[in-house]
Amino acid sequence: MARFVLIGSGLAGGLLAAYLGRRGYEVELYERRVDPREGNIVGGRSINLAISTRGIHALEQIGIAEEALKHAIPMRGRMIHDKSGALHFSPYDVDPKNCINSIGRASLNTTLIEAAQRYPNVRVHFNHKCTDVDLNEAVCHLETETGKLTQRGDAVIGVDGAFSAVRISMQLKINNFHYDESYLAHGYKELTIPPAPDGSWRMEKNALHIWPRKSFMMIALPNPDGSFTCTLFWEFEGPRSFATTKTDDDVRQFFDEEFPDAMPLMPTLLEDFRNNPTGSLVTIRCAPWFYRDKVCLVGDAAHAVVPFYGQGMNAAFEDCVVLDECLERFSDNRERAFDDYFRRRKENVDALADLAIGNFIEMRDKTASKMFRAKKKLDHALEAVLPGIYLPLYTMVTFTRLPYAKAARRARLQDGIVVGGILLFVGISLLLLAAAIASK
Repeated sequence: MARFVLIGSGLAGGLLAAYLGRRGYEVELYERRVDPREGNIVGGRSINLAISTRGIHALEQIGIAEEALKHAIPMRGRMIHDKSGALHFSPYDVDPKNCINSIGRASLNTTLIEAAQRYPNVRVHFNHKCTDVDLNEAVCHLETETGKLTQRGDAVIGVDGAFSAVRISMQLKINNFHYDESYLAHGYKELTIPPAPDGSWRMEKNALHIWPRKSFMMIALPNPDGSFTCTLFWEFEGPRSFATTKTDDDVRQFFDEEFPDAMPLMPTLLEDFRNNPTGSLVTIRCAPWFYRDKVCLVGDAAHAVVPFYGQGMNAAFEDCVVLDECLERFSDNRERAFDDYFRRRKENVDALADLAIGNFIEMRDKTASKMFRAKKKLDHALEAVLPGIYLPLYTMVTFTRLPYAKAARRARLQDGIVVGGILLFVGISLLLLAAAIASK
């Protein structure tokens, strides 16, 4: 059997190692960080994970969904917080069983690594940093605290995130390699709402909380210990921004003005704001994702997206499912398998990248408006009246496995039909009204 060298034991890396191990491949998985099971997790950069249908399907295929989701918290909709403190709940779907699930990164990563290690042909190595890849020979150059080494495989797969060392080697060594990265003008900072003294949640736990404020927003996702992980998405620069908010008094005044209902629930706000890093939000597109039968990219290494559709991890897990299918279909031709995987995924993750940026605008600008909430109610009414025929975009992306690009096209078509129907109804009503007036 072929020997795969995987670089990156994050979420997609652990899952892919399990898929390849199940197929009988020899797998060497290298990770530059320490073993997450040792508890040395760097705080402040998690953007809590929301796993939904696509990701759950990927876990089910490898038989670990129940194990992975045992501590997940279902979120049935968005809880919108006005500046006045008023709350508005908007369900994600007409079917109350359709929900997204808040899940901790560290616990899920641990579950995936342990699932991979159940296969004796999978070996995981931590504290190994990939510095370069020989594309023609499928050789990885690695560094450890004690020195340098090389690892040869039949193929190398980069599952090492948005700033992938494997992809950088491809960028430098493949002629006409297309690469594009774009950053939002907004960054993010992670904050915390701790549990109540009795360990309970201080807000509705089965909801994703959003404080939409037009040009910026804060969100909060529940954790099993009764806390909420909050993330502030705010401009890097500007009159009111991360750049101009430096002192504790600045932070306190900003939160008092913009998030008055959250402020009393955040006793460590000043410490969190001061100590947690301000992260960037990047979209990465590249092509091709593979080089001959020697190198391939999976997950954020191939297509990082901003987190506003909650689909980054779900899309990476879907990559693992599709790559596994392609390796089975073309078991005697790995280059063809890589090519088929790339062709099946590229259009869809490009569509997801656009959807994610669009959903940021929706979450921060529109969720507080009555018109937006009315549109959501109309979506759900049409879905209830036309089951299987009319599906809101969010439902297609989050609660089905319809390809992202197909979901985006179908949503545009549906919106055109709905708008056309409304205009037709208004036009006929006006004509009838005019005729009634003329007859008097």
